[in-house]
Amino acid sequence: MQANPSAQTSGHIGRRTKIIATVGPASWEPATLEQLVAAGADVFRLNFSHATPERQAQSIVDVRAAAERVGREVAILGDLPGPKLRIGSLRDDFAELETGTHVTLTPREVEGDRGTIPVSWPGVTELRENQIVYLADGAIRLRVADPDHGEIDCEVEVGGTLTSHKGMNIPGGATALPATTDGDLGWVEFAVEHGVDLLAVSFVSTAADLAPVAERLRALGSDIPLVAKIEKQEAAANAEEIVEVATGGIMVARGDLGIEVPLEEVPVEQKRLIRAAGRRSKPAITATQMLASMVTSRRPTRAEVTDVANAIYDGTDAVMLSEETAVGQNPVEAVRFMDRIARATEPDLRYGEWLFTRTDQTTQDVADSVAQSAVGAVYRLGLKALVVPTNSGRTARLVSAHRPDVPVLAISPQIETVRRLSLLFGVTAVQSDFGTELRGLLHHCAGLAAEHGVAEPGELVAITAGLDGQELGTNLFEVHRVPAV
Repeated sequence: MQANPSAQTSGHIGRRTKIIATVGPASWEPATLEQLVAAGADVFRLNFSHATPERQAQSIVDVRAAAERVGREVAILGDLPGPKLRIGSLRDDFAELETGTHVTLTPREVEGDRGTIPVSWPGVTELRENQIVYLADGAIRLRVADPDHGEIDCEVEVGGTLTSHKGMNIPGGATALPATTDGDLGWVEFAVEHGVDLLAVSFVSTAADLAPVAERLRALGSDIPLVAKIEKQEAAANAEEIVEVATGGIMVARGDLGIEVPLEEVPVEQKRLIRAAGRRSKPAITATQMLASMVTSRRPTRAEVTDVANAIYDGTDAVMLSEETAVGQNPVEAVRFMDRIARATEPDLRYGEWLFTRTDQTTQDVADSVAQSAVGAVYRLGLKALVVPTNSGRTARLVSAHRPDVPVLAISPQIETVRRLSLLFGVTAVQSDFGTELRGLLHHCAGLAAEHGVAEPGELVAITAGLDGQELGTNLFEVHRVPAV
């Protein structure tokens, strides 16, 4: 059997941590997208809270074309808006709120200014005295002074510049908001129609909040994996059950999470959430302000470099750039720095220790056990790579969860699977039809290891897969010597 000569790979061989780049005005141009792919972006995030469906559809076309030109497959992650509270329009699109002054929050549709701010949420009138309200991702803090009438008077405790349609956070409040809006479900239909690879669900509180999106996907005949964004206090508390049902893993969305929980607790929560994902062999994304200074600077700060490295030490699968690549002045350079940080950090990771400690050993089935044994053989036999033929991607996910310190080459006939695997730590995927005859499949996989540069002829690799008809998932493990190409 021969690989499809036009097949592309997903993943940046040599770097295991995946990089997510958010698409926006700074990266809309096809030439910039091509540079981002070449620099190492593995997943492109489309923030459905911004831009029209027409603009997002064009971005999908442009990302696919850029990947084709570079010769790498990448994934597209659609980020649903969710029930985020936002203010309305302000006169001249901004207002300067001064510390110590008072401002009125109103559900009425008015043009706002520094004295009155419209809020797109009728429940604003239910705020209680002394309740804290954050605006502009926590940069501005208000305290409710007089909640006794339909328009809420607040004292500005921390002032700043506010622009139209910025987000509003009420720690411990706004519980009456629906988990999924009609707008979200419209974007789900858009994602299926345009071939989006992954969907992030915003502002979940419990595992049940993923159900409406999952049900709409089933009705549309789609199996797009769902990434649950952990950005609310309730979600952090319910992380274990959310991880269980989040088919695409979780995102540690530190922006809103850092407002919902005390800021000093965010590092501990990040580590706990990444561990929770690892125990269930689910991927984790670490997001928000990772290289924020690069919005304007050509170099990150030392603290930012350390932050990215610490997320990798925590065991994250992917690190995400938001405004750095969406609106920043140096989007390509941000990806390049992220790539350099990951490559410098990864040799120092606890690979052998993670083999036995990262996943939940008490709930293993046959597939988990075989995947763990395959990774263990890497250290016992000196294997150079693991080769994983897979249809759905589950085998590759289980192998990745055990964090082998050698490349993992996943092979799938499904282009959707190849792209989705772009999110998994250490996995490079290639599209190829490996057939069903066992001996041919094994020989084909060993040959692809050399063809795609993860092992040299004569070196040992392991092949692990699930055999059809066994209903055991991953149940095959064999060691092969790589043949000459």
